Order: sequence, then structure tokens, then C-alpha cells
Amino acid sequence: MEVTGLLVLGAVALTGLLPPLEALSGFSNPAVVTIWSVFILSGGLAHTGVASVIGRLVHRIAGSHEIAMIVVIMATAGLLSAIVNNIAVVALMLPVVMDIARNTGIAPSRLLIPLAYGSLLGSTTTLIGKPSNLLVTEALRENGLEPFSFFDFTPVGLIMMLTGILFMALAGRHLLPERNIAAQHPQSNKSADWQSTYGIEKRLFHVRVPSPSVLSGKTLAAIRLGSILGWNVICITRHGKSIMPPGPEETLQPGDLLTVEGRTENMEGLKRLLKMNFEKTGYGLEDSYLADIRFCEAIVAEGSHLAGSTLEAMQFDAASNAKVLAIRINGRVHRTNLRSMVLSGGEFLLLAGKKEQLGKMEASREITGLRYLDPAEAADTYEIYDELMLIEVPEHSDLAGKTISESLVGEAFLESRILGIIREGKTILLPGHSDVLAGGDRIITAMDLSFLRLLTGIKNLQVYEKTGHSDMMSLLSSDIGFVEAILAPGATIEGKTLRQLNFREKYGLIALALWRRGSAYRSNLKDMKLAFGDAILLFGPVKKLQLLGSEPNFIVLSRLAQEKPRTEKMPISISIMAAILFCVVMGWVPIYIAAVAGAGMMIATGCLSMEEAYRHIEWKAVFLIAGLLPLGAAMEQTGAAMMVAQGAVSLAGSFGPGAILLGLILLTMTATCVIPIPAVVVLMAPVALNTAATMGISPHSLMMATSMAASASFITPLSHPTKLMVMGPGGYGFKDYMKTGLPLTLLILAVLMLAIPFFWPLAP
Repeated sequence: MEVTGLLVLGAVALTGLLPPLEALSGFSNPAVVTIWSVFILSGGLAHTGVASVIGRLVHRIAGSHEIAMIVVIMATAGLLSAIVNNIAVVALMLPVVMDIARNTGIAPSRLLIPLAYGSLLGSTTTLIGKPSNLLVTEALRENGLEPFSFFDFTPVGLIMMLTGILFMALAGRHLLPERNIAAQHPQSNKSADWQSTYGIEKRLFHVRVPSPSVLSGKTLAAIRLGSILGWNVICITRHGKSIMPPGPEETLQPGDLLTVEGRTENMEGLKRLLKMNFEKTGYGLEDSYLADIRFCEAIVAEGSHLAGSTLEAMQFDAASNAKVLAIRINGRVHRTNLRSMVLSGGEFLLLAGKKEQLGKMEASREITGLRYLDPAEAADTYEIYDELMLIEVPEHSDLAGKTISESLVGEAFLESRILGIIREGKTILLPGHSDVLAGGDRIITAMDLSFLRLLTGIKNLQVYEKTGHSDMMSLLSSDIGFVEAILAPGATIEGKTLRQLNFREKYGLIALALWRRGSAYRSNLKDMKLAFGDAILLFGPVKKLQLLGSEPNFIVLSRLAQEKPRTEKMPISISIMAAILFCVVMGWVPIYIAAVAGAGMMIATGCLSMEEAYRHIEWKAVFLIAGLLPLGAAMEQTGAAMMVAQGAVSLAGSFGPGAILLGLILLTMTATCVIPIPAVVVLMAPVALNTAATMGISPHSLMMATSMAASASFITPLSHPTKLMVMGPGGYGFKDYMKTGLPLTLLILAVLMLAIPFFWPLAP
């Protein structure tokens, strides 16, 4: 969205629709300045513990009756959203509502859509409640008209909010699903059906380490059950005692019983792989089949992006079109677990690739000291075996037609460094995970025989599907628990995978399942790109769960795992907010100046740090609005807005001002189903103003209708982040929003048609 906004900004300037300086004016627009300032103010209230106070108040007032809870949650979210950004309100209240659901036994799906709708409706009641109110106000000011004051939105917005609350409490709640995917805190004795909802019980089984076994004495990190088979080792039972959850450095012993979450059929896939023909060959790194591959040594540059990260997280292979065969640190050579090794700078990498690709890396800031090696020197310095392993895919193997990734070859032989595939006398050099295997292929790898023995040891594990722990609940204790987490608004990890984040090693937690848009996923989680709205079910030590609560990229859906608020600063943050509102209402200071000053005071007084302030700004919204505002100005100056307005008048003008109002509201509501609300308002504002001028209608009534209608489309979860934020925790699908949102949208439409002409007469 924000990229589109910036492209629009460039387009209106490059095509001459606006002068360059005017095209950039969106970034200094008072509405945009106010929007990012309000984000910071909301962050200050969040970090000083307002949520904890509100949570206790909501729980005390609501009791355990569902109707009362819906009313109190929606009213609280609505009142807060009048002065705090509604995204921040939902982020504040999500853990509160989830805790209420756990303590009362009511499914979160009965409460979370009301939370999202309440925050949206409440944001319509004041000038700073939502960006669209600020945008229409500034549009009036720029056109020489009297702008809306702070409480001009309150009468219509309050009626909308009360209508929404009554609808959800009396009728809408019957349309909500009964779906409980709430994670259970270890100290709670209440049962929950999240296991069946996520389908965890379908993936639980047990594995015994036989005696003897080549796996004995090896760590879980070295065995790599997660990478090779997609298995999560949740517990190790040894001599009647449980190690839970075991860390990557935990070593296996003969007789260990592993509680595993994953697919048992992946073991069959590994057995099929090991039926391929393995043979040592006379091939070495200097063989003619690999003549076009060059080898070089490079050093990870100090201060590069690789330092402090892993090759997997940086997607080094794909970015460089080269393979890392070994890493040398302080004279010691490492040939396994290379992709998950955290680099610090100064490591020597042995790279293999085509000359033109390696040549491009010489200009990279990520590496330095690039030096080409002949094959013999590379093999000797980095202890690469003189002979390569040749793996032949049988002619009629069911692996034929599958990609390297799909066949598990990519995972099972990741550390074997696949250098090429010989097919019909020709060599495919350095194949990637998306390359397709064919019957008769001969895979050239620099695989260590010890790794082949390791795979054989994994194959010999004894799988028991119906023994030991009957379900995950039996693993809970005062020290071990489950939580759900969602991506925080503006999370920097959106679009990345758990593997790239090195999630388990970094956080010490196991991701058991992921809920996305109405469906639960339990397999290949580590390679799924995280998206806003996902809910991840996590298992691990309570201390680690609490540590995740302080991570800015996640919202942990339990107050017990939240970062401790700065309650001593709460009076200061509330006083700053109250002072801002008082000065604005009294007309002493413009809203954009008061908001900027208040944001500065929040940081200066320690309510939140500058880094936290940056994180709380929804930069996507800021860039989208600033980029699209020049388009609105161009529509006005070129007559495009007047042309659209005249078209609307010719279609509905003969039916009177009421038809114009209805058409404007319907068009705005429909557009916000798929287009971000600020974008719709930026584009509709000049149309509304020109329509008012053409028809002789009050511009204030049409601008009020535009702003209100933009926040009154509840049919899809796409139009606003608050609806996406509750999608994962509530286990919602698109149809759940349709069932509750369509009747509510029609009801709000009727309310607007009655309320706007009453409070803002159509006659000028």
C-alpha cells in the first residue's frame, strides 16, 4: 500500500499535474503530522499500564454474563478509541479480553469481533479518533471552509457506537462462532478445546531411541529432527523424569522416549530417500563435471548485515547464488549446521559458485578479502573430502517429478552441500530447492559419511503413536505453559519465516501450530512466511514466554506474559493527554501543534523511549496518506473531481440531496471493503466537496458522511488492521466477518441516513 502511495506521489510530479514542492506537501500536511503524533501518544498510554487498570475494571463490571461482557468490552474499546488510536486500543485490550475468556470459560471468538467493532465505532466520536476525521477536517480548511471542531463528530459517532453495541449484544452475538483456540495458562485448571481446534492431537506421537544407536551422545541441534523431518521434540522422558522442553544442546541417550509433534509419514519419506543408491566415487572438487564451479574464501565483514544473523535469516544462498561449503572460526572448520550458525564477523567462508556470480560478491559490503582457491587447496584447507558422494535416483522412484525441497532431499542433505546433478551426461550445477528431480539423476554431493550414518540412525528410531502422554495438557506444570502470540502492528518480521528468525534458538520456544484466516497449520511452520493476523501457538518455559512479552514484534495474548508496565509514569501520561485535549477543546492550540508537543512530552518524561515511539508509529499509514494526498489535490486542480461529481449528480441528482447522500455513503462503504480507509477518504473528499458545490448541498454534511461511512464497513477483515488483529486469536474466517458485518453495515447505513441530515442539514 505505502509503495503505491509513493509511486502516486512521484507520478503527479513527473507528469506535471502538480509542482514538485506541492507534490511533497503531504508529508507536512497537518493531518499527517497529527496522525503520527497520536500514534506516539497512544504508545505512551500503553507503556504506562493503562491496559492493566482497564482490564481489572472491565472484568469487575462485566462479570461472567456474555451480554454484559460484550457491552462492557465494546463500550470500553469505543471510549478509549475516542482519544487513543484504535490499533493501539486493540493491542492493549487483546490480552485483557483473552484473559477474561480464559477465566470465564467463554470462547474468545464470542468477544474479539465485538472488541474490533467497538474500537472502530468509538474512533468516529472525536477529531483525533481516526485519521479520516483529521483528513476531512484538513480538506475543509484547505478549501477555505470552517473545519470541524474536536467534538463535532460526537453526536453522529456516538449514535453509531451505541447502535453497534446494541446490535452485537442483542442479535450479532448469535451470529458469532463458538470457537475456542485460547491457549491455557499452566496455573489454570480450566479445560480448553484449543487442542482439537488447532488439531494438535493429530500430530502427537512418541519415538524411542534404540540401544545401541549412533544418535546416542549427539545433541538435538546436531541431529536436526526439525529440519530433516519437521518434528518438534517437546519432551524427553528419561528414567521416569521429564526434560521439557529440551534445548538444542540436549544430548540423547539410549532408551530415551521423545514426545514429538509432527507427521509420522515424514519418516517414511526419509526411508525412501535412503533407498537411493549411495556410492563413493572417484570424483573430487577438481572433477570435469564441476569444471565451471569456482571456489573462493571470503571473510564476513565487521559491521555487515551478516554479523549477528545467520545465513538462513539473510537468505544468503538465494541472494548470492553461491553455496557455503564450510566456515572456519579461529582455525576450526565447521561443516554442519552452517545455515543456523549465528555469525559475529571475521569468520572465513568457503564459497562455491559460478565465476560471474562470485565476481559480483567482490563489491558486496557483506564480505571482504575474497580470494580464489584451486580445488585442491579448498579441499585441504577446509577439510573437504577428496572424494564426493554420488546419490542416484532410481528410474521409477516416486521422487521423480518432485522438487528438491518437496522430496526432502533439500532438508535431509542440506549439510551435504549438493554441488550438481548429472542428467543425461550433462551437469546442472549448484541446483536450488526448486529444481525438479528426474529418474536416473545422479546427485553430486560433498557429503560426510558420518552424516549418512546419522540419517540411518534417525531412520532406526522406533515410532509409537499411542503411548506415553495422551495429550499436551499432561505436559503442563507451573514452569511450562502455552500462549498464543500475534504479530504486532508494524512488526519488522512480517514476511519472514521462523527459520529465518532462528526462532527456537533465539526465544527458546516451540511453535506448535499457526492459525491463518480460518485454518490451522501444523506442518512446515518454519518455512511459512508470517503475515499480519496470524496466531501462533507456542509452548515452552514460562520465563521464556514472559520474555517474548517484551518483544516489540509480538503481542502475547496473556497479561501474565506481558512486559511489566511503567505504572509510576501513568499519572504523567494521563496528565499529558488531558492537557492536550483541554487545550484543543478550548481552542488555545491547533490540534497538530498540541499533538506534536504532547508526543515530545511523552518521550521527555520517560513514558516511552524514542525507539519505542518510532515502533508505535504506523509508518505504512503515514506513507500511504502522505503519498495519496497530492493525488487528491491533483484531482481537484485538474477538474477530475468535478467530472466525477457531475457524473454522480447526473445519475442521482434528480432524486434529490438524499439520494446523493445515500450514493456517497454506499460508494465509500463499498470501497473500504478492499481499500484502506485513509486512501478512500483522500480520494472521496474532493469528490464530496465538488458534489456539494454542484448540488448546492452543505459540504459539511457530505464530508461528515464520507468520514463516518469509511469506518462503517464491517463486511471483510481487510479494510482495517484491528479486524485482522483479532482474526487469528478468534479463529475467524472471512465468512464470520460477513455474517456479523453485513447486517451491522446495513444498520449503520440506515442510522447515517437519519442522523446526518438531523445534525448536519443538507441545506447549506
